[in-house]
Amino acid sequence: MTPSTWFSLANAVALLGWLLLLAGLWAPGAWRRRLLRAGGRVVPLLLATGYAAAMVRHWGAAPDGGFGSLAQVAALFSVPGLLLAGWVHYLAFDLFVGRWIADDTLARGMSRLAVLPCLALTFLAGPVGLLLHFGLRSWSGRRGRDTGAGHAV
Repeated sequence: MTPSTWFSLANAVALLGWLLLLAGLWAPGAWRRRLLRAGGRVVPLLLATGYAAAMVRHWGAAPDGGFGSLAQVAALFSVPGLLLAGWVHYLAFDLFVGRWIADDTLARGMSRLAVLPCLALTFLAGPVGLLLHFGLRSWSGRRGRDTGAGHAV
């Protein structure tokens, strides 16, 4: 299978994970746990397995590649199989962070609707979604202390 085919497959798997994660936020009881586990734990582990396979398969293809300089990273990413590995790395970690955001939202009793932009940004621009979540969490906690309303948004 070509790196382009693996890219399409990894994107579809990650999208499925995000959909399971979102469904899990609104599912009742045992279904919530199952959907959140599938979307936020099982799928990232599948992606991590694909990442490891791509790294093993293509690592020697960039003799000047490495992590010591931007030029070495560029050399790694000049190899389609290693570029694929880098992309799958983002897919797996962003989805795992999305699961953490969902867990944190539920544990703090925060609004599931209010956290949707955080998840969307985590999906599109990982660290920006995480930053937004921490901002929302901070605002939510401060608001709860000011009004005596707990952590609800």
